[in-house]
Amino acid sequence: MKSRIILLFTLITFTLSISYAQTLKVGAAIRVITPDPLLPISGGIGTPKAVNEKKGDLFARAMVFEQGNTRIAIVNVDNLGWSSILGNKSRALIKGIPPENILIGSTHTHSAPDAYGFPDMSGKSFADLNYLDWCVKQIADAVNEAITKLEPASLKIAVDEAKGKIAYNYYAPQLYDPRCGVIQALATTGINKGKPIATLVNYAIHPEVLGSGRGILSPDLCGPLYDRIESKVGGIALFMNGAQGGMVTADTRLELGKEGMGGKEDNTWNECIRIGELLADEALRIIEKAPILENPPIYCTSRNIEFPIDSEIMRYILKKSPLKYEFKKENYVSTQLNLLNIGPAQILTIPGEALPNIGYYVKRNMPTKFPFLFGLTNDAFGYMLTKVDFNSFKKYEYISRTGLGEMTAEIYMEQALKLVKESPKPQ
Repeated sequence: MKSRIILLFTLITFTLSISYAQTLKVGAAIRVITPDPLLPISGGIGTPKAVNEKKGDLFARAMVFEQGNTRIAIVNVDNLGWSSILGNKSRALIKGIPPENILIGSTHTHSAPDAYGFPDMSGKSFADLNYLDWCVKQIADAVNEAITKLEPASLKIAVDEAKGKIAYNYYAPQLYDPRCGVIQALATTGINKGKPIATLVNYAIHPEVLGSGRGILSPDLCGPLYDRIESKVGGIALFMNGAQGGMVTADTRLELGKEGMGGKEDNTWNECIRIGELLADEALRIIEKAPILENPPIYCTSRNIEFPIDSEIMRYILKKSPLKYEFKKENYVSTQLNLLNIGPAQILTIPGEALPNIGYYVKRNMPTKFPFLFGLTNDAFGYMLTKVDFNSFKKYEYISRTGLGEMTAEIYMEQALKLVKESPKPQ
């Protein structure tokens, strides 16, 4: 009799341990990456601009998912772009997560130090490599801490239009994606039961209210977004950009003309606060009534894809950058493409600034009502245009010149949708 009781107890304990192991867990952590003293800031190609003040701190923000043997990390970095060269250095310092399951994306603020190592005409770069190495370690520390904070969690997931004066397309005002995707993890045990662990906001916009020419280092509109979400619901807020290329930017217009174009703009910190808080409020409105998902399944896969470097400017930048990009083939770059299923949501990464029509096309071919695109993630190879758009209009001259070439988006769409077809559908 006693042996039967022991056996029954052992079976129950074993069953419970298996059940707990398969339970979805989430952890989150942040690190401040504001340089001290302040460094010049970069809004793109060219010499970084001097700064004399800061508005808000720059952050690395990490959210880790675990279920069974699967672990996934999502990291946002307050910077113009974050290359795989830097990302891989962080991945090497992160314990317990396969490197290919670590997604690192930039918010694309135009008011942070140069992380590309843009060379001038003589080949000289003004990037502070010591600062970038420090950021690499802070990113790894944030993910490693998030792993230690893993706890049982449920999810809320929603996608809907964010309303209000947030973004517009500078080239064609109405041609942008107003949808905002939100993933919120809620604690299911302990004193914080039912409260958010983390809230991730996915929206396509250039955080360039301030820009690089005003002498202000800043996360731009993302800073007030973080503060608003965390002050209203708690937990840690993350922002992952979307398909914001050519040129989906913050709507700072003060006057609207016949075609919706503005003559004057409000490029102030107060405008960063207005847009960041509005987007945060819309994200919280969108997620508020979403159903709670108990133990939804997660899935992560990846593949390497290659792009030809047809642009002379991009070829020069990549070959002369002190980050020392590796080229497996002459005049080709390779990067990691990720697909995630988190419950009913599906996420694809974009290694650059895809135009909104590309984003719409990919999203409508994803088998979910909750499509997410993480732009500028795993790499940041400039603008991505379809071949019919590439160099087709005068306004597209700059974005064509600062992209890899006319086939970048074509290759991306083909490979991304191939990955979608080969992967299980989100549940």
